[in-house]
Amino acid sequence: MGTELVPVSQYQIYKRTWRRLVQTARLCCGVPDYDNYVRHLMEKHPERPIPDYATFFRERQKARYGGGRIGCC
Repeated sequence: MGTELVPVSQYQIYKRTWRRLVQTARLCCGVPDYDNYVRHLMEKHPERPIPDYATFFRERQKARYGGGRIGCC
């Protein structure tokens, strides 16, 4: 490819594809997507505070392995 710059539209396609691959890999390993969770909270539950990633991860692990409820809707 040399020293040529990648066109912006092609860069956006690579970026979107990479994000989807990472999301798929995380879901396969049982790690839910924090960005989608934050988006869901902002759209459906604006009154609820948005937890940081560490709190989110602990809650998801507890829900998965501790018998807690998964999801809110």
